[in-house]
Amino acid sequence: MTPTLVRNQPYADVSAPADAGTRARDWAEIQERMLAPLHGAVYDRLEVGAATRMLALGCGSGLAMLVAAARGAQVTGVDSDRERLALARARLLPGADWDDAHARHPAGGRARLLEDGRPAPAGADGAPYNLITVFEPIGCAAGDSEGLVPALRSAVPLAVRGASVVLSGWGPPERCATADVLRVAARLTDSAPPTRTEPGRWRPTLRDDLEDVAARAGLRPDGSGRVSCPFGYADVGSAVRGLLSTGLFDAAVRATDRSQVEKEVAEALHPHRRPDGTVWMPNVFRYLICVT
Repeated sequence: MTPTLVRNQPYADVSAPADAGTRARDWAEIQERMLAPLHGAVYDRLEVGAATRMLALGCGSGLAMLVAAARGAQVTGVDSDRERLALARARLLPGADWDDAHARHPAGGRARLLEDGRPAPAGADGAPYNLITVFEPIGCAAGDSEGLVPALRSAVPLAVRGASVVLSGWGPPERCATADVLRVAARLTDSAPPTRTEPGRWRPTLRDDLEDVAARAGLRPDGSGRVSCPFGYADVGSAVRGLLSTGLFDAAVRATDRSQVEKEVAEALHPHRRPDGTVWMPNVFRYLICVT
């Protein structure tokens, strides 16, 4: 077994603001909820409940785990972002201090979180996992799946034979209004001198991105689906903060500077503003269910 279950993202967090906690909060409070319809659709289809022992790879600040735990599942999460992981602990673990009292500790003793670099043992009750999830979208940045294949290969031996593995990604660019805004990242990254370009630049999703990862990880596809995940924000400022918290603009920030990226992202959002100042962008996300 390799020493970590978390995919290595060498391009992540390099351009984060001085207060990395602010970036993580932006993700947890603004952006992470945009994928809630995806989590719900997957959990409904797989009947996630008290019999589920879930391993969440790239668990972020724990929203998907929180929902699964509320359904009675035992959940284990791993992530390489310490700030996001700290927020996940606050949401999921007893004694934590989370801002939203209604979201406090619904997981009880059914949740656990592991830092990057540690191999994840079996489920919290000593039994192997029967569900592995990757809700961080695949196929939206160059090289974003490179570390995922070895992470999946490490996770599979910790699961029962025939366990479900869920991969997720953006839908076709023509079905995702946010793709027009994300193209700003690619344009600004390409404007840099060749010596400054790095992995992590945004690229349009390809039709077989998820199937390619599954094949390289030795997984057998066993179904798929598409889910509407509109991105809605209170105003343009919130939208800029939420989108930059994803990491998809990190390469653009390195190629130019943060203020330039913020300015151009705000301009790209104007076609999606409503008369009341809110921002609304319909999107479609895709998931692939595989079996071990």
